[in-house]
Amino acid sequence: MKVFIIGTGLIGGSMALDMKSIYDDATIFGIDADEKHLYEALHLGIIDEKSTESDLINADLVIVSVPVDVALVILPNILNAIGEQTLVFDVGSTKSPICDVISTHPKRRNFMACHPIAGTEFSGPKAAIKGLFEGKTNIICEVEKTTFKLQEKGMDLFKKLGMRIRYMDPKSHDKHIAYVSHLSHISSFMLGKTVIEKEKDEQDIFDMAGSGFESTVRLAKSSPAMWTPIFKQNKKQVVKSLEEYILNLTHFKELLENDKYEEVFNEMQNTNRIKEILNR
Repeated sequence: MKVFIIGTGLIGGSMALDMKSIYDDATIFGIDADEKHLYEALHLGIIDEKSTESDLINADLVIVSVPVDVALVILPNILNAIGEQTLVFDVGSTKSPICDVISTHPKRRNFMACHPIAGTEFSGPKAAIKGLFEGKTNIICEVEKTTFKLQEKGMDLFKKLGMRIRYMDPKSHDKHIAYVSHLSHISSFMLGKTVIEKEKDEQDIFDMAGSGFESTVRLAKSSPAMWTPIFKQNKKQVVKSLEEYILNLTHFKELLENDKYEEVFNEMQNTNRIKEILNR
């Protein structure tokens, strides 16, 4: 099996590492605009060879794991370059734009729009880890537009990676992911910004920050180069989620200002049921 990973960072690299264990006959080819990333991926054993888009005609599987703005540009060219039996799937955090850009492409049937909900705050080939996808959800959009034989190829891989599958239309995906992922990253970035601006002494931040702060601000370590295009592509839904979040913050602030501590307690008590949801 000839597998081409376009973008050899966390998601693409982790998938490559798992596929080496899953498929004895897999040869992993890496394509990356960053030559340093290709060197690291080779050195770490994530990929077997460097490659270029001109070799995609030989691919059995192509995994597009690049920032979402780059994916919009390169995906039509990738589909132009592949063979008739090649499956291409992306792993981006926005789905409507990518589905729209190739909606009328002659090889639309070779493409599967995917979003593995599996990541960390780290990026680059060094962030790749085995077993990243075990027990994680993979959202697939417009699966009916992928030819059935290639659907089977993709599902076989996702099953062997240990992933759960959810089907969703692109607009619903982008709406829901704005709340449970995109908003979380913005909150983390802005909490980090608030603390850095207020606490000028870095040693004070280091000494006084407990595990609560560390876990809440963890996502602020994420790559701005990856997340800025995500916010841009999903602007409408992200702004809506921010408006609702700001309303809740403002309401909580007003409760404190007016010494309504019973209502403060109730706000937190009512939200505590998130534990039951996340521990299912």
